[in-house]
Amino acid sequence: MSDSSLAFAPAAPSAIPVSAPGTGPGSAPAARTAIAKGSIEFKRSNRALFFGGFSTFSLLYCIQPLFPLLSQQFHLTPAQSSWSLSVSSGLLAISLVLLSAVSDRVGRKPLMVASMLSAAVLTILSAFAQDFGQLLAIRAALGVALGGMPAVAMAYLGEEIEGPSLGLSMGLYIAGSAFGGMSGRLIASMLSDFLSWRWALGVLGVAGVLAAAEFWRSLPASKNFVPSTKGWNALPHAIKQHFSDRGLPWLFCLAFVLMGCFVSLYNYIGYRLLAAPFSLRQSTVGLLAFLYLIGIFSSVWAGRLVDRLGRRGVLWIMLSVMLAGILLTLFDSLPLIVIGMALATFGFFASHSIASSWVSRRARAPQALASAFYLLFYYLGSSLIGSASGMMWGFDGWTGVIIMLGLCLGGGVLIALRLRHLQPLGAREAVA
Repeated sequence: MSDSSLAFAPAAPSAIPVSAPGTGPGSAPAARTAIAKGSIEFKRSNRALFFGGFSTFSLLYCIQPLFPLLSQQFHLTPAQSSWSLSVSSGLLAISLVLLSAVSDRVGRKPLMVASMLSAAVLTILSAFAQDFGQLLAIRAALGVALGGMPAVAMAYLGEEIEGPSLGLSMGLYIAGSAFGGMSGRLIASMLSDFLSWRWALGVLGVAGVLAAAEFWRSLPASKNFVPSTKGWNALPHAIKQHFSDRGLPWLFCLAFVLMGCFVSLYNYIGYRLLAAPFSLRQSTVGLLAFLYLIGIFSSVWAGRLVDRLGRRGVLWIMLSVMLAGILLTLFDSLPLIVIGMALATFGFFASHSIASSWVSRRARAPQALASAFYLLFYYLGSSLIGSASGMMWGFDGWTGVIIMLGLCLGGGVLIALRLRHLQPLGAREAVA
C-alpha cells in the first residue's frame, strides 16, 4: 500500500474535540476527542488496523490451499479436510459476539492485542500437530481467539476516528483484511510446495507474532472508550436495542448476502474453469486470488467516496457492480469471466467497507456488540449461502449457482435502496 496514511511516524497526540453522544458502553460525556485526518495518531491507527486485518485473515485462511496436503498426510476426504477451516470460521462467528461484550468491560486495545498474539502462537503450534484431531482442536481455539479482533476493531474505529474520515479508516482496515486473505493463501501454497505444510503454518505464525507487536506499538490508546458497569444480564436489552433500530437489522442482512455470495463465487468458479470448454490447470485457476488486490483498492476508494458523497448514495451502486460482475460469469468467454470476477470482487469489498462503517457509526452503546452481530451474519452467510450454492451446482451447474446468487444480490440492492431513505441518528451519523 502506498497510501500516506500507512507511513511510519513517531507517536504524538493530535486530535480535535467533536460534539457527539456517548460512544462507549457506559455513560460517556457530551463531547468526545476524535482522531483527525492527517494527524500522526490517524496515521498510526490506520497502520495498526491494517496490520490487524492482515494478521487475522491470513491466519484464518492460510489453511485453505493446504486441504489436499492434509488429505494425504492424515488420509482424509476433501470434505473432512475442509473441517480445518470450517471449525475456525464457525467458532469465530460465535466468539466474536461474546468477546465484543468482553471488550466493553476490559477495553478495545488490550483484547485486540491478546487476540492477535494468541492466534499467532496457536498457528505456530498447529505446525506441530501429530494427528488431524490435534489440528482441529488447535484450529478451533484459533477461531475463538480471532473473535477478539474483527468486531472490536470496527468498534474502536467508530469510537476514535472523526466522522468524516471513518470511511477511509474502515476501508484501510478492510484492505488489510483483503491483503491478508490473499497473501495467507499464496504464501501457504508456495511454502508448502518448496518445504511442507508445517513450515507454511510455522512461518505464517511467526509473521503473526511480528504483526501483533507492530499493532501494539502503533495503535493509539482509546480516548473515548467508557468501560461498561452493567452485568451480563444487560446483554438481552442491548441486543434488543440494536435489533429495534430502523437500520441495523437491514445492514446485518446485507452482511449475510455479501459474504455468502462472495464466498460462493470463489468456491465454485474453479469447477467451472477446470471443466470444458476452458479446461484450465489448477495452478492457473489459483491465480484468481490476485483479484483480491482489486478489493484492497476498492475498499479504500469507496471509503474516500463515502466521505464525500455519503453512504446512502454509494452503497446501492457498489452492490449493483457486484451483481453485474456475477452475471458476466454466465458467458462462455474466459476474458468476460475474469472481468466479471474482477467487478464482483471490486463491488464486494467496496460494499463491505461501506456497510461495516455504517454499523460502527450508527450503533449506540454497546457499539462492539453491533459490530459483532454484523460479522455474525457475515460468517453465517458464508456458511449457509455457500452450502446452498453447492446444492445449486449439483442441480444445474454454474447457471444454477448464478441464479441463486443473482436473486440474493438483487435482494441486497433492494435493501440498499431502502436504506437511502433512512434518517440519520444525529451527529454520529453526520456523514451518511
